[in-house]
Amino acid sequence: MDGTHIYEQGLDKNTANHQALSPLSFLKRTASIYPNKCAVIHGDLRRSYSQFYERCLKLASALNARAIGKGDTVAVIAPNVPEMLELHYGVPMLGAVINTINIRLDAAAIAFILDHGEAKVLMVDREFSQLAHEAVQLAKANPIIIDIDDPEFDGPGELIGEMDYEAFIKDGDPAFQWSLPADEWDAIALNYTSGTTGNPKGVVYHHRGAYLLAMGNIITAQMDKSSNYLWTVPMFHCNGWIFTWSMSVVGGTHVCLRKVTAPNIYATINEHKVTHMGGAPTVMGFLINAEPADKKPLPNTVHFFAAAAPPPAATIQALEEEGFNVIHVYGLTETYGPAVVNAWHDEWDELPPAERAQVKARQGVSYPVLEELSVIDPETMEPVPQDGETIGEVMFRGNVVMRGYLKNPTATQEAFEGGWFHSGDLGVWHDDQYVQLKDRSKDIIISGGENISSIEVEDTLYKHPAVLEAAVVAAPDEKWGETPCAFLTLKKGAPALTKEDVIAYCRENLAHFKCPTKVVFTDLPKTSTGKVQKFKLRTMAKDV
Repeated sequence: MDGTHIYEQGLDKNTANHQALSPLSFLKRTASIYPNKCAVIHGDLRRSYSQFYERCLKLASALNARAIGKGDTVAVIAPNVPEMLELHYGVPMLGAVINTINIRLDAAAIAFILDHGEAKVLMVDREFSQLAHEAVQLAKANPIIIDIDDPEFDGPGELIGEMDYEAFIKDGDPAFQWSLPADEWDAIALNYTSGTTGNPKGVVYHHRGAYLLAMGNIITAQMDKSSNYLWTVPMFHCNGWIFTWSMSVVGGTHVCLRKVTAPNIYATINEHKVTHMGGAPTVMGFLINAEPADKKPLPNTVHFFAAAAPPPAATIQALEEEGFNVIHVYGLTETYGPAVVNAWHDEWDELPPAERAQVKARQGVSYPVLEELSVIDPETMEPVPQDGETIGEVMFRGNVVMRGYLKNPTATQEAFEGGWFHSGDLGVWHDDQYVQLKDRSKDIIISGGENISSIEVEDTLYKHPAVLEAAVVAAPDEKWGETPCAFLTLKKGAPALTKEDVIAYCRENLAHFKCPTKVVFTDLPKTSTGKVQKFKLRTMAKDV
């Protein structure tokens, strides 16, 4: 005997008992089982799963003919159109890596991404052709440019590529032979953080993580083949929170939406009996505050994944009063999007609406596919007490955490220090193991030695009937070091508010030391994913 135990003798991995996990397998399976099931809706366009799969094969074949292969980056600048879905399959079928680029970035930032990711191909929707042209002129990279000419777009925009997408895939092989990756650790996607200072970091996803998170979404949302998913989350953001791959698990239908507006959303929900959608509190806000003429009765319960920024309890309550069921999820680009969910308990249904919304506003517990979630003291690397009071850093560990940051070993090492992914988010741990965010580490306000959660102050402000949006940051203060400064957007037609009104309201609902000392009425600057750009507000607060 060689000293090994009995389960290590002659029981090795082989092709019969071990295959790499990849979300590509979902589409292949569903196309064979439900070939005629509707996979994609976009305006008047309808495509079945067999058609969807065939187009992905033709895309992979066309890219292969251009010598695109394992480890090559294919970038795309486009809104939520069917071509984006096809790229999520056709590109990794070759072992290549899809890089979906934020359409709200400027040309210089896009040029950096094209160079840093070494893009070999750039797919560009006609609406963003001028932006892409400027970026390519600034970049050192010289990618093959292919145009996406979406018939649903009727605005200006020149075609800048050597051909359009349809011509590119026309001669592709519909029987193209592809295989799962030899190693599920292979890169599948490259996503850049929004980076408020300096250059963004390139977050690398692997096939295993994408497979697992796709399954996690289906379990969390209880989706099946009758589910119709409305694309209000940008597919360029964490690959659409991985729903680009999730729907193929069960054979649900993608309902593409080029322009995300309240009238479009309500009309599309009604026409296609949408069952699931998602978005930031910004999307929730304009659904709640849509003009009465734009609202339509929901044909069924619509499950709304709320993420991107902690949604205020008042916003959750208001959206549920419109007939939506809010599923509160939380995650980061580095965790493939949502990896934490406010898993619901039946007994919470009996709580009064306001209290129920407050419970739902907590971020929650780990997805079934995330191994560990904890709130840890970053100095000692020990978990904080589960008392709902002690603040620590939220940390993740598991297979749905990124491989690391592309070409940035220092940042990667710092992110994984101590064997955990450090989120940079500060939170508390409740006695039922539910995590609740209190702030980003850079956003916590320390006034006279007291920690103030900007989220807590914002949550109070959102409950004011005149407030549409609220953001709170630290403002310098000679006596206290810093104090809260509130930036508010008021609802249309709401009674006028003064600074004094706001401060008095807060003093009635918060400990006095937590109340804003400065108030600014303005539109809040945001990223394309709905996150308030607090770094801009902090700069503004210095001059208030």
